[in-house]
Amino acid sequence: MVISEESVHDSLRGARAATVLSQFELSLRLGVSQRHISYVENGRAKPSRALLDAWLVELGVPIATRNSIALKAGYAPLYGEARLTDPELAHASAALTHLLAANDPLPCYVMDEQWNLLQTNRGGAWLAHELMPSLGVRSASTPINMLDLLCHPDGVTSKVTNIDEVGPQMLAQLRHEATLHPAITSKVNQYESLLHELLGSQARHALQRPRQVERAGAARSPLMTPRFMTSVGEMAFFSMFTTFGTPYDITLASIRVEHFFAADADTRSRLNALQLTTTLPHDAQP
Repeated sequence: MVISEESVHDSLRGARAATVLSQFELSLRLGVSQRHISYVENGRAKPSRALLDAWLVELGVPIATRNSIALKAGYAPLYGEARLTDPELAHASAALTHLLAANDPLPCYVMDEQWNLLQTNRGGAWLAHELMPSLGVRSASTPINMLDLLCHPDGVTSKVTNIDEVGPQMLAQLRHEATLHPAITSKVNQYESLLHELLGSQARHALQRPRQVERAGAARSPLMTPRFMTSVGEMAFFSMFTTFGTPYDITLASIRVEHFFAADADTRSRLNALQLTTTLPHDAQP
């Protein structure tokens, strides 16, 4: 959901419109009069900090945007933004460490909403180096962004052997994420340009109708399953995302963990045969 930055009342009106809630329905949920809802949305009244918080929660507005709207209304931020190394997030940090370790040797990546890589396990580091060898020569102070790795002409996308199948599916997913996090829009556009180059004459049909793209003779998979060419042979994965449930901290709300799973027996056996010692050139924390 993209919230207008013009004014508080425009932001609230736009957020309600996106949920298809009427002023009356929202007033019942918040326990205030419909007239007050109308006054706030028209800029004739200002909600209290508590009402503003309840209003934004009810409309499902991302918590980083809730802070932005609260600041525009003249209030202190509604939510904190701690670092994973801070004591108050110790339990969350420990949970992430457990998830990373439990997934080895399968790749696992902890990212923020802009796809900046925060942490990974040995399997994730190995796959990243396989698909993007230049990681080994980049500065330890340079943050790694997973979208950059997708968009690089010699990066991850170029190693995908079924790009005609999964590239358009990934683009559809990224376009959706860009509507929620506009900061990644330029990188999504870069990815689309790269797909145009890789797919050639197929591009127009494939990028407009990703669900209809299939490899010849192959049944459509219920999961997006990219196949990567690595030094130990072709490996196929599908993935799942984990997020924190109902977080009340901006850092925790932005975190997503992508877990890779082997899509066939060959991938499982090749991963299990690896002696994983690879680490990435930095140990980033948000």
